[in-house]
Amino acid sequence: VTVEGFANHAGATPMNMRQDALLAASKFIIAVNEVINSVKGTQVGTVGKIAVQPGAYNVIPGKVELGLEIRDLDANKIERLFKGIEKRAATIAKDSKTSISFIRQPNESKPALTDKKLQQIINTNAELLGFSTKFMQSGAGHDSQHMASIAPSAMIFIPSVSGISHSPKEFSTTIDMANGANVLFQTILSVDKG
Repeated sequence: VTVEGFANHAGATPMNMRQDALLAASKFIIAVNEVINSVKGTQVGTVGKIAVQPGAYNVIPGKVELGLEIRDLDANKIERLFKGIEKRAATIAKDSKTSISFIRQPNESKPALTDKKLQQIINTNAELLGFSTKFMQSGAGHDSQHMASIAPSAMIFIPSVSGISHSPKEFSTTIDMANGANVLFQTILSVDKG
């Protein structure tokens, strides 16, 4: 997502004459959150990257580049949410005298359903090893998201303390990692036996 305004001297440009790309980008980020939360379901939307130009405290930001990602298991729902975000972006751009444009990355967040048979094999092996199981929807993009387009795929998740993931604070115990590896090993043996 690119927001373009007009870079100008921060001290000499009156507030009502500004075309502040960062202010518009901030409103856009809030709009993404509002659109995603306006619909029931498990969809998620994230603006996880932002680059401001020229990036000086005494210059009104003239350009902001953002990274937007929308995820859900339903591709049509993702498209509807994106259209809602585009509509809000057009209003923000008009109100802030900026432009907001999108360059879509094809298939970046394309939903991939896991194989039910593999899920059941994993579940059976976990139970045989004495572990409790839980079927979960994952909004995370893993290798299996790409593999699912060419082969049956499924995932094994292990507990992470406080559910934290993709953070320096992420932590799983050695025993949980070993248990997960053992479930994987037994699953591979089961699949190999046919």
